[in-house]
Amino acid sequence: MSGIKSILHQRIKFNRNELSGAFGDIGTDLPLIIGMLLASDLQVTNVLLVFGAMQILTGFVYGIPMAVQPLKAVAMIVITQQVSGNMILMSGLLIGVIMFALSASNLLNFVEKYIPKTVIRGIQLGLGIQLALIGLKDYVPAEAVSGYVLAGISFFIAIIFIGNRKYPPAIFIILLGFVYSITFNFNQGFMQPMQPVFQLPELNTDDLWSAFFLLTLPQIPLSLGNSIFATKQVAKDLFPEKNIGVKKIGLTYSIMNISSPFLGGIPVCHGSGGLAGQFTFGGRTGGSVIIYGILYILLGLFFSTNFTEITKIFPLPVLGVILMLEGTALIVLVKDIITDKKQFLIAVVIALIAIGIPYGYFVGMVVGIIMYYLSNKIFLKHYGKQ
Repeated sequence: MSGIKSILHQRIKFNRNELSGAFGDIGTDLPLIIGMLLASDLQVTNVLLVFGAMQILTGFVYGIPMAVQPLKAVAMIVITQQVSGNMILMSGLLIGVIMFALSASNLLNFVEKYIPKTVIRGIQLGLGIQLALIGLKDYVPAEAVSGYVLAGISFFIAIIFIGNRKYPPAIFIILLGFVYSITFNFNQGFMQPMQPVFQLPELNTDDLWSAFFLLTLPQIPLSLGNSIFATKQVAKDLFPEKNIGVKKIGLTYSIMNISSPFLGGIPVCHGSGGLAGQFTFGGRTGGSVIIYGILYILLGLFFSTNFTEITKIFPLPVLGVILMLEGTALIVLVKDIITDKKQFLIAVVIALIAIGIPYGYFVGMVVGIIMYYLSNKIFLKHYGKQ
């Protein structure tokens, strides 16, 4: 029994660093969740409870700050187009089934063998730039002049305390945002206990095909590049002793999406940016994502009737700084190939494609693989005879 407790203590810790790390991915998640809830007829309570539960389960399964995020492509399509809640649930189920097939058949392991590290670095570089730009261009200016001041103070705090295990920065940044919101933005937010209303997705043919073409197909390439292969690389970079493989990541990804539609939850994934962000702000065990999950469960149980008002305690300029630092944490991972001009060039090309065109992460991955092997072939042909 003591042995089990010792293992759990190594995998799950609750301290100020894990608390700080818990907020390392909130800049990505919260705006997407709010946007999806406002744009659809999903049940707020269910979405928040299931999202929180997935965080907690993931914390126990991995024992590291393995992020659980809304599926970005799905979220953006839902926010910008009229999509029914049932179609969203169907897309999560379809994505889960497809990823389960890829994982259980070991196809993910097969594909991984032929994806060079340079290509993964390019995907991470692209995602890091994209996250940082969203934080700087969309979130920081949200409160006009006061937003810039708030973001500037938040950034200053982050620079001073980043990497400090005694005084982890996210606690101070979130506290600053809370004081700002209470002073300027917060009107009301009473507690009112709510119960989830569980309903099964309606398996009708129209929604099935619409979900597949509109939501599932755009998401799968992004998930393969960022949620699976890039996340595995970040886990290897930050926690090499854990030896986490793409099959495990793919299986937990798929199980979450197969189960959550039957509980009214949104489609979710793991994310390299979330893992890097929570690590940057102090998270080292599954405790950070468990704390993060508890936050959403509390919001779902007590504040879902006034959810958009309650979320104002996390002002966008503060989320923008967190998102920018999360993106920067991904960008700097490219440092291990930066001295190799050829590899760095390939990574930059992949990053530009990823953030510049539709289906960019998948196209960038394919182009990067071709560039990598073609350049090696030319190199061998040219120098092999010497």
